[in-house]
Amino acid sequence: MRKIFLLFCVTSLSIIALLTFINVKSALLLLIFGPLILMGFYDMYQSKKTIRRNFPLLGRLRYVLESIGPEMRQYFIETDLDGKPFNRLQRSLVYQRSKKETDTTPFGTQLDVYSEGYEWINHSIRALPFNKINHEPRVRIGSSQCSKPYDASLFNISAMSYGSLSKNAILALNSGAKMGNFYHNTGEGGISPYHLEPGGDIVWNIGTGYFSCRDADGNFNYDEYAKRAKLDNIKMIEIKFSQGAKPGHGGMLLKEKVTDEIAAIRIVGKGKDVMSPPTHSAFSTPLELMEFVKLLRKGSGGKPIGMKICIGNKSEFIAICKAMVETKTYLDFITVDGGEGGTGAAPQEYSDHVGMPLRDALAFVYDCLVGFDLKKEIKIICSGKIITGFDIIKALSIGADVCNSARGMMFALGCIQALECHTNTCPTGVATQDPDLVKGLVPAEKSVRVARFQHETVKSAVELMASAGLAHPDDVGRDVVSMRIDRTTIKTYAQTYPEPVPGCMLEGHSVPTYMFYFWKKASATQF
Repeated sequence: MRKIFLLFCVTSLSIIALLTFINVKSALLLLIFGPLILMGFYDMYQSKKTIRRNFPLLGRLRYVLESIGPEMRQYFIETDLDGKPFNRLQRSLVYQRSKKETDTTPFGTQLDVYSEGYEWINHSIRALPFNKINHEPRVRIGSSQCSKPYDASLFNISAMSYGSLSKNAILALNSGAKMGNFYHNTGEGGISPYHLEPGGDIVWNIGTGYFSCRDADGNFNYDEYAKRAKLDNIKMIEIKFSQGAKPGHGGMLLKEKVTDEIAAIRIVGKGKDVMSPPTHSAFSTPLELMEFVKLLRKGSGGKPIGMKICIGNKSEFIAICKAMVETKTYLDFITVDGGEGGTGAAPQEYSDHVGMPLRDALAFVYDCLVGFDLKKEIKIICSGKIITGFDIIKALSIGADVCNSARGMMFALGCIQALECHTNTCPTGVATQDPDLVKGLVPAEKSVRVARFQHETVKSAVELMASAGLAHPDDVGRDVVSMRIDRTTIKTYAQTYPEPVPGCMLEGHSVPTYMFYFWKKASATQF
């Protein structure tokens, strides 16, 4: 191929020389062929890329095609059901609902209803009229130890930090939350002016980096915490242990995204990637966690205190339950993030193979809380690819009380799943700090779409409940959803995840067999 390139060079230059002899203006062709020839010679003698070295100039085409491959597949090759992590049908549903366009479909489902894993709702002959049910149900979050409980919407904005998302995206999300009367989780990046300015309800997510409540060494700072936790916008506090996309890894904000403003909000320095440690420094045992919960509750003036976790080692979560029982200190809510959750940047192995998927994690957390007789004190919030009313019903059926969505809300903002969240080049201005890209996202317009998407999704979930003869999310049990196990076997969630007897895990002699190993291993004195 090198010989062919050299022949191309000699031939091109010879033809240009001949044409220039005939007409001097033909020398302008060197403006086109000159750079190409120089690029080819550079390719021949560089040593980093073998393809370009062996195929000068032509080898560059391989990298061009590779760079536009995702776009080519998304727009010209993928079917409506092929796209990952969200297919075109799912994305289109969000776009349609956010724009209040027709979201009905003709001619029947495109899904294979006989495929393994297909799920459906068991509707009732005694279905309830849609006009006689509450289309905006609220769920009260707050244990008996919480003096300022919060009435949450059924569907809310999951944790996404300012820094990972642009200021215009945060403004649009919080403005949408204000319009629709649902909450907006800050993500672990701290509380920014853009979370507070629109006036929407806020859940403050406090991760291992203690952003917005840390000292110069990165340790938890109670005074900084109390100053912000008592703000009227802040409705609940969430201690983040892990997120589904990269549990046990900690977070990272690329230095390219760390502006002066973000550094001030997070109380960090500039010029380097901002890392969140994989573990907390404010506590190291379940019993110490309970003391931290009491400290946060005091500093907030009695607001609900919860935790966010992607389930890994089951005995560690059971240890937290044992600590709650032993100290009689209760979390007000637990946010369960499934291993299928998303993030701006995560190692491939973490996204693919670390963390329990949402359905199994939800069942486990719910069963533990019931087994320790704690469920009456604690609400379960869940997140992990929840974007439709049916997704909400599935989560409620297994044990959730409230649902969150991150990527669904991003789609409502205009996200096109370009998969460039980690490069600071998000073309829709959602996940970037590039001012030229950010200004393309208009908060006044996108906030309306966020509110519409949330409203229409809750409406869909409530109507699905009504079709099953149920009036409130609290009524949705594990017998509501069925799943195809194979071509001829069908089970409800109640059969797949049988519920334990309340209080059965308080004493060793009554612990369910499938829990006993982890129950015995768990200790309130250590994780």
